[in-house]
Amino acid sequence: MKKNILWRILFIGFTILIAAVFFLPNTPLFKYMPEWWQKSMPSKGIILGLDLQGGLHLVYEVEGDKAVETSVDRYVHLISDALAKKKIQADVKRSGLNIEISPSSQEIANLIKDNYPVLDTVSTGQTLVLKIADKEAAKIKNSAVDQALETIRNRIDQFGVSEPTIQRQGENEIVVELPGVKDPRRAIELVGRTAQLEFKIVDDESPVAAQLPSAVQPGDEERILKEFADKIPPDDEILFEKKVNRETGAVVRTPLLLKKQAALTGNLLSDARVSLDTRMGGEPYVSISFNTEGAKLFDEVTAANVKKRLAIILDNTVYSAPVIQERISGGNAQITGNFSMDEAKDLSIVLKAGALPAPLKMLQNVTVGPSLGEDSIRAGMIAGLIGTAMVILFMIVYYKLSGVVADFALILNIVLLFGAMASLNATLTLPGIAGIILAIGMAVDSNVLMFERIRDEIRTGKTPRSAVDSGYHKAFWTIFDSHVTTLITAAVLFQFGTGPIKGFAVTLSLGVIINLYTALIGTKTVFDLINSRRDVKKLSI
Repeated sequence: MKKNILWRILFIGFTILIAAVFFLPNTPLFKYMPEWWQKSMPSKGIILGLDLQGGLHLVYEVEGDKAVETSVDRYVHLISDALAKKKIQADVKRSGLNIEISPSSQEIANLIKDNYPVLDTVSTGQTLVLKIADKEAAKIKNSAVDQALETIRNRIDQFGVSEPTIQRQGENEIVVELPGVKDPRRAIELVGRTAQLEFKIVDDESPVAAQLPSAVQPGDEERILKEFADKIPPDDEILFEKKVNRETGAVVRTPLLLKKQAALTGNLLSDARVSLDTRMGGEPYVSISFNTEGAKLFDEVTAANVKKRLAIILDNTVYSAPVIQERISGGNAQITGNFSMDEAKDLSIVLKAGALPAPLKMLQNVTVGPSLGEDSIRAGMIAGLIGTAMVILFMIVYYKLSGVVADFALILNIVLLFGAMASLNATLTLPGIAGIILAIGMAVDSNVLMFERIRDEIRTGKTPRSAVDSGYHKAFWTIFDSHVTTLITAAVLFQFGTGPIKGFAVTLSLGVIINLYTALIGTKTVFDLINSRRDVKKLSI
């Protein structure tokens, strides 16, 4: 046996061994392997996609205009403070996405021009109307999508979903795929929750506070807001505290009159975790800690408002409004609200991960049940097995012994393909299975091209060995060109596709690359081995 044939045989055997090692985590044998093996060797293997194991497919739109509104509000406060320091009397307010300052003056216009270059003047006169420059507004919207993407990723990571897909789509959309999620409602609430945490002083001293009802039923909030719309002081607002009866589970809402200006916001948090209140029978609550700046501000706020109530608000819902009994130093606080353990855990996650920079609008919500995933796996496996069996049978019937060689290459292709996918921890989806079947078809095409070339060479009177060498040589560039063009197509699909399309592109790319190896090296090695062992007079093809 020639040395180069021996080395090729050893190399093929080595690649098969490596593929088997990488694929081992997807087999029942992996749990019987020694502990050192499980720790040091690959432990994930091929991961089933959303359509095969069930889960959630969500598409959100980030409402960028809301992020711009938040920036406008910030500029309103900055300009108001700047005018107050200059002792300039003017009313500054937001109107849509514009800032209105009245009465206007040249001094105010100069102050705006010198200190806020990102603000453009819309109109002048008695009222100065400003807006955020278009370029800056676009930057804010783009940043909001990036921040939302990172916030969602942090939340999902802490939620514990295995192999989630979280990616940007288009200008302002985010695609979230959560395989294996068993509680879709909880996951949706966790992802889409704005989590805007605020601390506001309760204005119990206003006469309006005494006129508010002690409790209203859910759904009556709008009526209360309309009834008191003309009575609320300009610097106040009405929000509702949610209260749940421990015995009956009935929900009531208590209207509270609060100062509009937040005394403290959640962006100063450093930590949030679930704790248990032993005095209340082990009821869970969320313990929060502020960073250095937040702790200092919290200390100042509590010192200035002793005996007043401080409302803790999340997404415009009051969770609790305890009385400040004394100055609180150290920067620690608690959020209570009759939480279940899951509710408290999810609240701590969204607070720790941070608030979304803008609200999310759900565009698509598709839940794939585990049973549908099992049906998809079964259907995909049956289709793959039937297709492979028919191809193997056809090759043997049509090409005889050479067909067996082609079938060897086909099986080698499948083994190496699954090993390669396992080594990359690739996600297998239904389109991915389609990519595998297409790769199998291309493997057969490659062998058909070479076998027909060999047949042509035999018809010219060449010996089997010479015919094989010449057939492979002449078919090489045809096979290579067809595979390279397919690989380019797969690369484009991977670059611009999303979700399942990427899965198809990955399996197709791997299949094309491996097919070049099995078709041009695998089968050639077998033919060379046959021709080297004895003087072959006739080739079974």
